[in-house]
Amino acid sequence: MSTAGERLQDTARKAALALPDVSHGRPFTPGLDVYKVADKVFLIVTDDPEEQIITVKCEPEHARALERGYASIASGPWPGRGRQVNVGRVPLDTGRPQVSQAALGAGR
Repeated sequence: MSTAGERLQDTARKAALALPDVSHGRPFTPGLDVYKVADKVFLIVTDDPEEQIITVKCEPEHARALERGYASIASGPWPGRGRQVNVGRVPLDTGRPQVSQAALGAGR
């Protein structure tokens, strides 16, 4: 379990719960925190220590730009259900910035 991964997940959880009208639960499995607004999922946070990622829903063009710009962002797992990106998987030495480091540093 990495400290950066834990911080990314904690930051995402706190940011989601600070938004108005957010509901939170575990409707799919006990290991996934699901955050919704108006019954629409916008954030999923895993509790799996081997997969310290968050999945965020975003507009397709924004998702493509994020994937090109950050090595730790990849397409989400549900094709055909809108566009999601996974944040936190960090390939070694890609030459691209790591979003987890950038996002965590921005909150200081």
